[in-house]
Amino acid sequence: MRNIVIIPTYNEKENIEKIVRKVLSIDNGFHILIVDDGSPDGTADIIKRIQTEFPDRLFIEERTGKLGLGTAYIHGFKWCLNNNYDYIFEMDADFSHNPDDLPRLLDCCIQDKADMAVGSRYVRGGKVVNWPFNRIFISYGASLYVRAILWLPVKDCTAGFVCYSAEVLRTIDLDNIQFIGYAFQIEMKYRAWRKGFKLKEVPITFVDRVEGISKMSSGIVKEAVLGVWKMRFGLG
Repeated sequence: MRNIVIIPTYNEKENIEKIVRKVLSIDNGFHILIVDDGSPDGTADIIKRIQTEFPDRLFIEERTGKLGLGTAYIHGFKWCLNNNYDYIFEMDADFSHNPDDLPRLLDCCIQDKADMAVGSRYVRGGKVVNWPFNRIFISYGASLYVRAILWLPVKDCTAGFVCYSAEVLRTIDLDNIQFIGYAFQIEMKYRAWRKGFKLKEVPITFVDRVEGISKMSSGIVKEAVLGVWKMRFGLG
């Protein structure tokens, strides 16, 4: 069984070495694919230096320019499928997702027979740290909004800490994914659910980034707010 964690990066020099070394230290033998969007701060150079220590477990795909979270993951998904990985993870570079939870997501797929395991802030046992109340209110409200429109049986619809079985990613038409921001996370869950795959949430503690700069923008929020209506009435 081959497992790989995709970590998209753009200007993550403060975090990238620490997150890579932490993931590679976990007993399950996870591999890592970094998809870097031409970070001007030297993120890719740090990865290439570490690669000399882990040539068979750490990989990097470099793209020119900041092309969006969704396209980074799609690029990574295709690379992982072409390289015959069985379970493929999404994870942020900034430690908002705890690498120690990776085995729990994997166990959810293997032991509980989930096709897609979602690290969730909003199921029993999940929580958020370092967020002001208004941001939690907006985030949780957004998930309620998405669920009301799409009837999606997932409480943390925008979660970006996910384990997919390769079958899910082979079945979804990755070339037809329409959104590139946080709506991408909603769309992937919605398409998997519509295809009849089993989605299961695993409680996690989400910690807001300590180092680096958030990639959130008003355009990303607008895409998510309007995008769910397009999903509801426009996706097959």
